[in-house]
Amino acid sequence: MKKALSAIICLLIILSLGGCGDSAIKAVEQYLAKYNSLDSEVLADINDIVSKENLDDNDKDTYIDIFKKQYTDLKYDIVSEEYDGDEATIKVKITIYDLYKVQKEASDYLVANNDEFIDDDGNYDSEKFIKYKLDQMKKTSTTVDYTIDFYVVKTNKGWVVSSLSNSDLEKIHGIYDYES
Repeated sequence: MKKALSAIICLLIILSLGGCGDSAIKAVEQYLAKYNSLDSEVLADINDIVSKENLDDNDKDTYIDIFKKQYTDLKYDIVSEEYDGDEATIKVKITIYDLYKVQKEASDYLVANNDEFIDDDGNYDSEKFIKYKLDQMKKTSTTVDYTIDFYVVKTNKGWVVSSLSNSDLEKIHGIYDYES
């Protein structure tokens, strides 16, 4: 699943170039609206990435549902805007599901209760753990707040959101390691 999340981060770096508008704030709002509305490009890329994972069909559907929930429930508030000619920094507070915490707790649970993830032959069954972890991710209602500085540049096509850093994209996905 880490491979899928890394692939999604790469995809969204590409998508970050797509947010543009007639003001810097509007460009950021349009960028975030792609998540909230489950833009067709976002859905297609998520489906493509999840389809490459070694998951059964039910787990793939669950994983897709987790992303859909994360993105549609993403909330944001514009905190501030700062302009310097044709460049702007828009500070945004986002609220998303804390999937980092859920995944960490699932791993801790595995260590403490590894006997629950043993197959009939006495071997570790990764499929059981994947199902457990996905179930925990899907059920979570715990949220976390992050602040992201969006850098926006005015071009001849209007204001365009510059590529976000990997850590900012991880914040949007709810997988940012805030403990390190």
